[in-house]
Amino acid sequence: MTAVVKTDVGQLNGGAPTPYQPGAETAATAAAAREKAAVEARYIVAMNRPRDIDTFRTRLLQACRRPGFAEVAEYAKPVGGGKVKGPSIRFVEEALRHFGNVDTPSSVILDDDEKRILRISVTDLETNTSFSSDVILAKTVERKKPKPGDEVLRVRTNTQGEAVSIIRATEDDFLNKQNAAVSKLIRNNGLRLLPSDIVEEAMDQVHKTVQTRDAEDPAAARKRIVDAFFGLGVMPAQLAELLGHPLEAVTAAELTLLRTIFTALRDGETQWAEVVDTFGDKQKAAAKEARAQAKGTAGLKDQLKARQEKGAEKPAEAETTATESGDADEANLRLDQELAEKDGDL
Repeated sequence: MTAVVKTDVGQLNGGAPTPYQPGAETAATAAAAREKAAVEARYIVAMNRPRDIDTFRTRLLQACRRPGFAEVAEYAKPVGGGKVKGPSIRFVEEALRHFGNVDTPSSVILDDDEKRILRISVTDLETNTSFSSDVILAKTVERKKPKPGDEVLRVRTNTQGEAVSIIRATEDDFLNKQNAAVSKLIRNNGLRLLPSDIVEEAMDQVHKTVQTRDAEDPAAARKRIVDAFFGLGVMPAQLAELLGHPLEAVTAAELTLLRTIFTALRDGETQWAEVVDTFGDKQKAAAKEARAQAKGTAGLKDQLKARQEKGAEKPAEAETTATESGDADEANLRLDQELAEKDGDL
C-alpha cells in the first residue's frame, strides 16, 4: 500500500515535502469552537442579568469610602514637563467589576524575537460597545548596571547623563512588562466605557476619604507614605529632597502628591528619575517661596513690635516736634500697610 502524503508548497524544507497533519487542524477547529461558545455564553448571561446603574454607583462610592482603596485610587505621572493625574488601574478594575457585563479579551497580533504586538479590548456585553488598542512591546529592558549573564544589545544616555544598558529581557522581565502594558490599556479603554459623571463623583469621594484620614492622624499618614516608598526602593531622604524640606513639615497637599506618585511608580507608569526631573524643582521653588514669605512677614512684625516698644520707653514729658511726630506716624503707617499686603499674599 502506498501512503498518501499531502504537501504544503509554502513549507517545503530543502525540497522534502511536509507531511499533512490532520490533528493540528482538528485542534485549531476545536479551539475556535470553544472560544465562540464562551463569547456567546457571556452575551447570554448579560442579556439575562442587565446591570443597574444606581446599584453600580452606590457600590463604587462605597468602595471609595474605604481608606485603603482610596489611597491607591489616583495616580500622577510626569508628562512633557507637567503632570497628568487620573483614576488609577486599581480604581478602573474595581469600577469595571461593579459595572458588570464587561469583557476584557487580549490577543497576540504578532510575536517574534524582537517584539510582541498585543490587542487589548474592553467590550460592554449589553450594548455591544467595544474599545480596542494595540501595543508594541520590545523584548528588552533597561538597567543601569547589567547583571552577569545579561545580553547587552546597546547603550544609551538618559536625561541625567547616565549610561543605561538595553538588554535582552528574560521571561520574567518580559512578563512583568506585558502585564503592566495590558493593565494600562484596560484602564484607558475602561474609562471610555464607564459613565464619566459617576467616575468624577467617585474621585471626589476618594479625595474626601483621603483628606479625612490624613486629618485624623497626619503623622501616621506620613509614616505610611514613607514605608510605601521604601518598599519601592525610595529612601526617606530622597522624599525630603524632592519636597525641598524635612518630611516632618509635609503638608496635606504634599501627602496627596506623594501618594499619587507612589501609585504611578508601583503600577509602572513612570520612573523615579522622571519624577525628580518634573516635580523636584517645582517643589523646591514652592518651599523656598513659602519660607521667604513667612520670613518677610515675621520680619515686618518684629519691626513693628520694636517701634512700639521704643515709643513706650520714651518719658511722658518728652517733647516731640510736629514734624518728628508726623514722620513717625507716616513710617508706622507704611509698615502697617506692608504687613497687611504680606498677610494678604499668604
